[in-house]
Amino acid sequence: MSVSFLSHTFFVACLACVAEVVFGYPAWLFRLIGHPVTWVGALIARLDRGLNHSKDTSGRRKLYGVIALGVLTATPVLIVSLCLKLLSWMFTPLETHIMEGLAASTLIAQRSLWEHVRAVLDGFESNGLMGGRHAVSMIVGRDPEQLGEAGVVRAAIESLAENFSDGIVAPLFWAALGGLPGATAYKSINTADSMIGHLTSRHAAFGWASAKLDDLVNLPASRLSALWIILGAMTMRGASPSRAFRAVRRDARHHRSPNAGWPEAAMAGALGLRLAGPRVYAGVRVEDHWMGDGRSEATPDDLAKALRLYRRACVVQGAVLISLTSLLWL
Repeated sequence: MSVSFLSHTFFVACLACVAEVVFGYPAWLFRLIGHPVTWVGALIARLDRGLNHSKDTSGRRKLYGVIALGVLTATPVLIVSLCLKLLSWMFTPLETHIMEGLAASTLIAQRSLWEHVRAVLDGFESNGLMGGRHAVSMIVGRDPEQLGEAGVVRAAIESLAENFSDGIVAPLFWAALGGLPGATAYKSINTADSMIGHLTSRHAAFGWASAKLDDLVNLPASRLSALWIILGAMTMRGASPSRAFRAVRRDARHHRSPNAGWPEAAMAGALGLRLAGPRVYAGVRVEDHWMGDGRSEATPDDLAKALRLYRRACVVQGAVLISLTSLLWL
């Protein structure tokens, strides 16, 4: 991987990071053409209907799941690569890089994640526990009616931490290494995992490849996300970077997910909370290790602090990206 290639891809990632903060993904554009994730989702749903049949053996369904993963990853990457090639014939390299960066910004969720989690805090402020439950039901798979105030807050903070890794750090990481095609490949894999990577009777075999590959491609970003949270905590009054570091070292590897434990442990330690632990999904109790050794009785004030820490972690990541991009362009 040459320095000239990295100077291009880091520029794309840096521009995508900044553009997404400034512009987000406009609602009018979503109404007009949808979103890249919805396009990939439609392809995944079509492959699921066409290849995943209950009459097939588990081995055959697993094989078809591997084929589907190859198709749903290669197809968007091929389309994006062809579009970039066409743009390179029509515009200067700098203009092409700028358009690539703006396109890559659609695959990052800094603003939308903040807005969705902030809605939980707004729900508490406007309608108490019922408002918090309603808002958190939009972002987590747990039954909100079974959650008290502390449970709703913890669910929102856990979602904030985990999605910081796979919705922001990971697409920027792969954009920095592979430009828009790299970010597109990652987002396709991650979307497949969210749709068919669950251990249900329908997707246990068919979604096996998607779940395993998603774990692999998220591995570097999960570690980076913990680092950004720890560094962000260093700049924030009331947050503890040392406790965040200790929680990551002690607890991250015990999470049922090979990746989610890293940002969740960092967030828990920084805020003096306990996150994850036993919880219920669709009536099924899931036993999990606690992340952090602080309070489990989280409050809306803790959620407000988590949002502030999240924004500082985003700033840290952006500063690192800008610095590395500047060094590569010197």
